Amino acid sequence: MADSLLFNPRTYDPQHFDPETRRLLRATVDWFEARGKRKLIEDYRTRAWLGDFLAFSAKEGLFATFLTPASAAEGHADKRWDTARIAALNEIFGFYGLDYWYAWQVTILGLGPVWQSDNAEARARAAELLSQGEVFAFGLSEKTHGADIYSTDMLLEPDGDGGFRATGSKYYIGNGNAAALVSVFGRRTDIEGPDGYVFFAADSRHPAYHLVKNVVDSSKYVSEFRLEDYPVAAADVLHTGRAAFDAALNTVNVGKFNLCTASIGICEHAMYEAVTHAQNRILYGRPVTAFPHVRRELADAYVRLVGMKLFSDRAVDYFRTAGPEDRRYLLFNPMTKMKVTTEGEKVIDLMWDVIAAKGFEKDNYFAQAAVEIRGLPKLEGTVHVNLALILKFMRNHLLDPVDHPAVATRLDAADDDFLFRQGPARGLGSIRFHDWRPAFDAYAAVANVARFREQADALCEFVTTAAPDERQGRDLDLLLAVGQLFALVVHGQLILEQARLTGLDEDVLDELFAVLVRDFSGHAVELHGKDSATEQQQNWALGAIRRPVVDEARSARVWDRVEALSGAYEMAP
Repeated sequence: MADSLLFNPRTYDPQHFDPETRRLLRATVDWFEARGKRKLIEDYRTRAWLGDFLAFSAKEGLFATFLTPASAAEGHADKRWDTARIAALNEIFGFYGLDYWYAWQVTILGLGPVWQSDNAEARARAAELLSQGEVFAFGLSEKTHGADIYSTDMLLEPDGDGGFRATGSKYYIGNGNAAALVSVFGRRTDIEGPDGYVFFAADSRHPAYHLVKNVVDSSKYVSEFRLEDYPVAAADVLHTGRAAFDAALNTVNVGKFNLCTASIGICEHAMYEAVTHAQNRILYGRPVTAFPHVRRELADAYVRLVGMKLFSDRAVDYFRTAGPEDRRYLLFNPMTKMKVTTEGEKVIDLMWDVIAAKGFEKDNYFAQAAVEIRGLPKLEGTVHVNLALILKFMRNHLLDPVDHPAVATRLDAADDDFLFRQGPARGLGSIRFHDWRPAFDAYAAVANVARFREQADALCEFVTTAAPDERQGRDLDLLLAVGQLFALVVHGQLILEQARLTGLDEDVLDELFAVLVRDFSGHAVELHGKDSATEQQQNWALGAIRRPVVDEARSARVWDRVEALSGAYEMAP
């Protein structure tokens, strides 16, 4: 029997979406299943370009339907930018292979500056290219500076006719080998400071566009390219000045969110393989799953994965209800990117400890999952960058809530147009949040939710009485440990909100929060050991350690759910 909490291609029927979305999602699953596991793995191992997949996408109008906002859809009823269905497709792509997801993800990033632009000609051109099945790229990072957009060396020389000639290199640019439109960030040579920034559209097929190489050994084409005296007409300019800077950051806000659901898909496919193998592997006359440590590791992996899904699904709702007066998504976005993707690494590691050498075998999906899961926390900003961003919201979130209208589950067929009019990329310290406590109050009778609530309340005490001083505020090593504690509270909050909305089995929720209690205690110990931690902070850290509430009957019931995954799905050969 299929587990309703996990994606299973055998039973997948997204009835909560409109008919065309359902058709496209199911058609995508069917395409991969018809392709089969052997071909999927062979393409991954031989680094084959994704031509067949992109041909399928073009034939079905997949990218065009999902990635054309209503404002550019010319009345096409099914075209819209709908974060809920985009998240669903991320999960499917992750489930079958991150290479497929990556071509889609960097197309999303490439489209970001276009859909934020007032350049009607460029927008119409992008919509037409999408309808033709083309892919896009996001030319931001550089070999020397990474994504430090203050230091770009892509230089635009005015040509005297209202345009420019662009010269410079970009590095680590997905789809750079095939993109019909590359959104490129640079700066004018005749204007100093932020007013000189420019975002412009380039074509990878132009003679002045020179593809240098694929910088990774993968089907993902992560390119280095160089423009040499590339002609940039006025019609190619997407943004200038501060608006170009804002478009870069706001595009990452949109694209960063996609990493969480890709990570979920990877973990789901790997979990079916891992549990099936462990349940059918006999050691010392018993199935591997008869050993207590194996059961704990697989159960921990399962509930962590469920937590990833609950958090990400709830974060979708905040994205879709965002507006100028409600920018809470700017916290939940780096949370999905940092917390969910690092949870994915833990899920894979737990399963790999169980299946051991099986995880290296070339005929399994798991071998590529173990590699690809590492990349997601390191894209669109590292874990450290995102933790530092999350910390900006800590005091307002924990201590200074305000009233916000309740956010409903958002699966409606609406266009999320605010994502392309986010406005200036600043003012994070002024963002206010609803009270996090009612989500915990609703589950006060669940033993480990109550135990974790004690730790969350303790963190509020820390922020009030033992927060890092000015000197410690420059010690990023210590601050990141605090950030991990805060991230756990936010993680738990949205999990509980989604659990309430979906009627999650309280056994699963209790087991999940037992894991979160252990995690909080572990990060408290880490904070205690930091070089610059004061005596007061050290004492607080030891006082915040809690032991999860143990319930053998509950754990046995959760294990039954995990054990039922054995044989529940195997990809067609």
